[in-house]
Amino acid sequence: MLTDARVKAAGPREKPYRLWDATGLYIEVSPSGGKLWRVKYRFNKKEKRLALGAYPEVALKEAREKRDDARRLLRDHLDPAMVRRDTKAAKVAEERSAGATFRVIAEEWLEKNAPRWSAGTAGSVTDRLKANVYPWLGDKPITAIEAPEVLAVIRRIEARGAPEVARRVLQICGQIFAYAISTARASRNPAGDLRGAIPPPPKGHHASITDPKAIGELLRAIDGYTGSFVVRCALKLAPLTFVRPGELRRAAWSEFDLDQAEWRIPAEKMKARAVHIVPLSRQALEILEELKPLTGRDEYLFPSVRTVARPMSENTVTAALRRLGYTGEQMTGHGFRSMASTLLNEQGWNRDAIERQLAHGERDKVRGAYNYAQHLPERRKMMQAWAKFLDGLRTGAKVVSIRRGKGG
Repeated sequence: MLTDARVKAAGPREKPYRLWDATGLYIEVSPSGGKLWRVKYRFNKKEKRLALGAYPEVALKEAREKRDDARRLLRDHLDPAMVRRDTKAAKVAEERSAGATFRVIAEEWLEKNAPRWSAGTAGSVTDRLKANVYPWLGDKPITAIEAPEVLAVIRRIEARGAPEVARRVLQICGQIFAYAISTARASRNPAGDLRGAIPPPPKGHHASITDPKAIGELLRAIDGYTGSFVVRCALKLAPLTFVRPGELRRAAWSEFDLDQAEWRIPAEKMKARAVHIVPLSRQALEILEELKPLTGRDEYLFPSVRTVARPMSENTVTAALRRLGYTGEQMTGHGFRSMASTLLNEQGWNRDAIERQLAHGERDKVRGAYNYAQHLPERRKMMQAWAKFLDGLRTGAKVVSIRRGKGG
């Protein structure tokens, strides 16, 4: 049996050596003079050792207490080394999760995923979190958030008539909770409990108006929009360019060549990750020339009302359509694409030219990267003819199908 005096007097030797106490406890003295308590034991017929701390921080009495604790675990058929490892891991997880708010985890998740997304996708996800989730859940510890709180966030989005945004926000939240679990800062995913809480989206395309007479009514309503001038310009440009809503709201002045009547959207902003050319009709150029004195010194054509450093919200165009009296079942920001696709096909334009102008994804991504200018001469004629056709609908003129090659 060891004594305090013997442990204290043990000096270094040329090689490490051990002084034994009882029932597996010993102290190992290194050539440098360091002294480390260990206990030797057997578990599942294998000899193992457990470090109990260094002397003099851990005195003989405390070392014996730690040895006895380990032996009690062995009597319960538990491996002391495994119990220590699990306890340490749980403590680390608890410490990490203590300061891990939903916002902290979400921003870390965004930073890891943004490089593999397009700029448009990354911006959309960020904006949705800032507008719909952070005000209510952002500062709460992620481990304290329960399913009803997530559901309340989703219901607020549904209440303003944006079920598709609600679905996507729930999906984003689910991915953030899953990331928290994978990084040991949460143990469950409350968003997963809400499967089925949101009705599935109706099958088919985004709500759109394709009846020429109704399109004319919509265009006249847009002309009479009494809200923000910037939003009014976005509404007027949407049917003339029929780009995706995210591409429209993130339009930057640096992408436009008004002399060449061309808008080149960079690949990183496009769903298919390929440059997209939008020929600009005379009518589209008039809108841009009118808007430029107001926002031309800023980065974005349609900046946020809060800061010119960011584009307008993803809900702005949708909200403007609702203000004009159009419900989500009648018209959406995406609906301008269906409108153009339907009528241009009916008018007999080259289907490949229409698909290219809609920037529908090229299955062969390499081919798509080089084909952004495909059918461009015909697309220029088509976009001008389309603008003239819309002018006719706006004024209530007799509807005439404008066939390929006729501009105005």
